[in-house]
Amino acid sequence: MNRITEVEELIKGLNPQEALAALSVKYAGQITFSTSFGWEDQVIADMIFSNDLTIEVFTLDTGRLFPETYSVWSRMRDRYKKNIETYYPDRIKLEAMLSQKGPNSFYESVENRKECCAIRKVEPLNRALQGKQIWITGIRADQSLNREQMNWIEWDDVHQLVKVHPLFLWTLDEVKSYIRQHNVPYNALHDRGFPSIGCAPCTRAVQPGEDFRAGRWWWEDKSKKECGLHSTSATISI
Repeated sequence: MNRITEVEELIKGLNPQEALAALSVKYAGQITFSTSFGWEDQVIADMIFSNDLTIEVFTLDTGRLFPETYSVWSRMRDRYKKNIETYYPDRIKLEAMLSQKGPNSFYESVENRKECCAIRKVEPLNRALQGKQIWITGIRADQSLNREQMNWIEWDDVHQLVKVHPLFLWTLDEVKSYIRQHNVPYNALHDRGFPSIGCAPCTRAVQPGEDFRAGRWWWEDKSKKECGLHSTSATISI
């Protein structure tokens, strides 16, 4: 039995909390959850921390996050008294890019933006996932057309592990309802029209009627709006 089939059999028919609990036992020490402190990630973090599950929680600090993101990060530490492992960009690569192209090169071309994402997010993520077998994420199907085409359990060929999206079939209303019911801290930017929150220079509020991720890299064509973190094929460029 391959690993993805093993995971599918293990959590078949379970709700998100039950699935996380089962995975935490089966893959103790080899399972990790990446959080950017958005709505969905806050729900999953609450499920992990409130139930003392043996799932590592980590975040990527790009150095250009919103103050509100750092605020909710601190509130999570205060509430749950749990560590959140933190990964930063490689100093040498970051300094070289900034020295050669300046602090806002990502506005100049898609290639520059992808280079910035690769240095600030993708390379630290690769380090965070080393030696892991299961990667938990907060992806939901209705967040973008690209994500609707994904599965809630999938093989990540880039990192050679299984990705599990426990809230994949949840609606945003269900996510918000959980947050209210359990009084989970959340990013204040969500109340100001930011459904998806990344780096401050690359994220704006979404206008009525716009796509969920319209506020991310808004100056680019919508078909290019992924940063490489969730590319599951080794042939996909970051």
